[in-house]
Amino acid sequence: MPSMLPKPLQGFGLTFVQMFKKVTTEQYPEDKRPTAPRYHGRHVLNRHPDGLEKCVGCELCAWACPADAIYVEGGWNTEEERYSPGERYGAVYQINYLRCIFCGLCIEACPTRSLTMSNDYELADDNRQNLIYTKEQLMAPLLPGMEQPPHPMRLGETEQDYYLRADPPAEVDVDAQAVDAVNPDSEVNA
Repeated sequence: MPSMLPKPLQGFGLTFVQMFKKVTTEQYPEDKRPTAPRYHGRHVLNRHPDGLEKCVGCELCAWACPADAIYVEGGWNTEEERYSPGERYGAVYQINYLRCIFCGLCIEACPTRSLTMSNDYELADDNRQNLIYTKEQLMAPLLPGMEQPPHPMRLGETEQDYYLRADPPAEVDVDAQAVDAVNPDSEVNA
């Protein structure tokens, strides 16, 4: 039923009622609340269990990005310098977080599951240049048993051996640990 009070008094009444409700104060920097397990935060470029990069420089993530926030330049692997199991690798990889809208379309477009999103949401900075993340900042950390690329393929002789493995090594779960290494407080549900 519509109120008979004038509109300004209705607004003041709403403000007056809110003054007596319990206030919820979050102590943000000291007490961080956990995010949802599938929260779209900072991007992570994952690695294979031997340390080679999963990114093959296909640039599909850049094509899928509606904000044009991703820049990828593919490079060619050689037998002397191998960064990924395929013919190519992401030689230059940048994400401009001033433009990124965290929609996750780049994640869906990635054919090798190289690009994932962590639960890290603290991306604020007072310098615009610091918000353009490079490949080195986005790469998942090397876990025990991994070797810094470039190095030869260790998990098989061909690219298919990396993607069609029937039994991944039990001691290293790269997808879960890469996200946990970026944000140890995250809860990753596979």
